[in-house]
Amino acid sequence: MPPIELSLGWIFSQATGVVQGVLVVLILCSAVCWGIIVEKVSLLLRYRRQVREFNARIKSGAFVLSELKGEGLPGLVLAQGRAEWDAPRAGESDIDRRDRTERAMRDALSEELMRVEARLPYLATIGSAAPFIGLFGTVWGIMHSFISIAQTNDTSLAVVAPGIAESLFTTAAGLAAAIPASVAYNKIASDFRGLSRRLSLTIATVVRRAPAAPSEDSHEAS
Repeated sequence: MPPIELSLGWIFSQATGVVQGVLVVLILCSAVCWGIIVEKVSLLLRYRRQVREFNARIKSGAFVLSELKGEGLPGLVLAQGRAEWDAPRAGESDIDRRDRTERAMRDALSEELMRVEARLPYLATIGSAAPFIGLFGTVWGIMHSFISIAQTNDTSLAVVAPGIAESLFTTAAGLAAAIPASVAYNKIASDFRGLSRRLSLTIATVVRRAPAAPSEDSHEAS
């Protein structure tokens, strides 16, 4: 009996149209998954560097909002904080002003993180759906094997192997798409939450230690 070739390309070419469609879907899911992973990880690393540099300025004793500088995410949050801090309201106490400024900075942080996490749920969807898509291809491939046996009345490896191979191939493809997606989703989402908590603590420190604005009484006395 001649040797049976079971390379991935051969398996794909010999698979039924349904299984080929399943494999194409899983390949596209995997490509989308890795594209999102690369995008979010690079963004996360950049935000971490920006927050680290911003915290270094805070540790050096800089607490004046108008003088603090930051790029990227901290810069966006600072800009919102300055806008609130530099617009005092009539009859507003210093505590109320600080609370309003802190809320504005936290809101800006939340909105920005919601924006950058917008495509992250796709990873969770791929992680949960890909194994079932692969399972569908597996069932279809096994069914194809039984049909081949019935049509040829032959149970030799040459008849059974192609269907079994394409079944296992779709299972492996489903897991290959799902595992990185699930792991990356949990890790990246956790890291973004940690970054948010870290910057939120820094925001509270900046606002509460910012020098109080001169009161109206001090202006009148001068």
